Amino acid sequence: MNNVNFLHKNNFEEPFEEKPKKSRKKWLFLLFTIIFLSFTIYGYNYAQQIRDSLNPLDYNETTLEPKKPEGILQKIAYLLFKPEAKLAGQKEDRINVLLLGMGGPGHDGPYLTDTIMIVSIEPSTNDVAFISIPRDLGVNIDNYGVRKINSANSIGETKQANWGGAYATEIISKTFDIDIPYYVRIDFQAFSEIIDEVGGVRVDVDTPFTDYLYPTDNDLYQTVTFTKGTQTMDGETALKYSRSRHGNNGEGSDFARAKRQQKIIQALKDKILSFSTLTNPVKIKKIMDDLEKHMTTNMQFDEILSFVRMAKEVQNDSVKHLVLDNSVNGYLNSYTGIDGAFLLGPKTGNFDNINNAIKNIFTDESLTKVEEYNTDTIEQDAPKLDGATIEIQNGSWQAGLAARLKQRLLDEKFYVEDVGNVDVSLKPISVSAIYTNPTSSKDLSIIVKALEKELHITSAGILPTNISPIANSTDIVIVLGDDFVE
Repeated sequence: MNNVNFLHKNNFEEPFEEKPKKSRKKWLFLLFTIIFLSFTIYGYNYAQQIRDSLNPLDYNETTLEPKKPEGILQKIAYLLFKPEAKLAGQKEDRINVLLLGMGGPGHDGPYLTDTIMIVSIEPSTNDVAFISIPRDLGVNIDNYGVRKINSANSIGETKQANWGGAYATEIISKTFDIDIPYYVRIDFQAFSEIIDEVGGVRVDVDTPFTDYLYPTDNDLYQTVTFTKGTQTMDGETALKYSRSRHGNNGEGSDFARAKRQQKIIQALKDKILSFSTLTNPVKIKKIMDDLEKHMTTNMQFDEILSFVRMAKEVQNDSVKHLVLDNSVNGYLNSYTGIDGAFLLGPKTGNFDNINNAIKNIFTDESLTKVEEYNTDTIEQDAPKLDGATIEIQNGSWQAGLAARLKQRLLDEKFYVEDVGNVDVSLKPISVSAIYTNPTSSKDLSIIVKALEKELHITSAGILPTNISPIANSTDIVIVLGDDFVE
């Protein structure tokens, strides 16, 4: 018989110690992490792909939002990473876009901007503001000193092709201390084609005028006339209406032109939004492709659609208008640059007041609507413009220049008696000037100032002895040089 010692430890089975499941949990956690990261990356890339899509068929025709996907994974990714285009400035409730219009290749000064306008949007209220900047405004441009603001785009083009819009945006942002994340630059052809593409625009012409000096090809001119009333304009007519610089009836200034340009932009917005077919993503993409050679912008396709969505919510009575000008109540004064160029600058000597007006345009009730614009013109500011005898002498080689200017000044109620040419030995004269005849006994200061304002030519005092007036009775002699711009 075997004796068994039940107390000996070897006679009992030791309990089974289960090994910890750390290893399995670790692998499960790692697998979950990989799946989560993979789906996150997939979802983000999928949303980004939709957001950056240039295919108009990827967007809903009515809402202009990216279309919702079909597959389960794509639907989940869409819900988690909804591809909304966040516009720069949306978080700050102020989105700014710079609009630039230029002649383009084939025109004189092809890259000098004819139109400079900041469009500001306040997303929380759907309010919009148009801020027009005169092309003669003197601003500081790095390495160039004080230059007309309309040259910024041209200077940018000399630095790098198609960089003019970006460079002009940089200069204008710095000048007005405002963040402008977007710009659109179009030439005359694009402007005309966009309006034709939407079937024309309806414009209320509140001030009729005639411009006898509207430029055409080969340095020639034509007469354009606009009658009072509401009318539908095609692209070419709208371009003439917004570009005209020598109209009579108070429409011959850059400031009057800026107001007309704002009116055309608003009419174009209304026309585009009045038909759903014009806000179709396919239509928008087609217009962009057709105008590729005539338009540059830093906006992505989805951002353009976001702007169209915003524009649908804008009411015309919530649109603010500001034109920087040198009227009695305006922010600007005229002065002469060191090279004799006509320039505009802030009355206060700095841009603080202007920057404040732009910054507070949505809250300042003193900024008027388009119908209430200050209508101060030379005819109102300068009494009895026919109180002096004026003659014009052409100091350039450009034929017919003096005769064309005579017609323009007559339309503005100046009295021009004679036109002629500077002695050929003095040609070409580089800088235009306004002179007074030393034999005149009249007080000519008001009329000289009116001429300076109308022609953007500086008064140079007494007529020099090497230039003779055509008639001894002449009070004022205008000498046109190579710098004169019609």
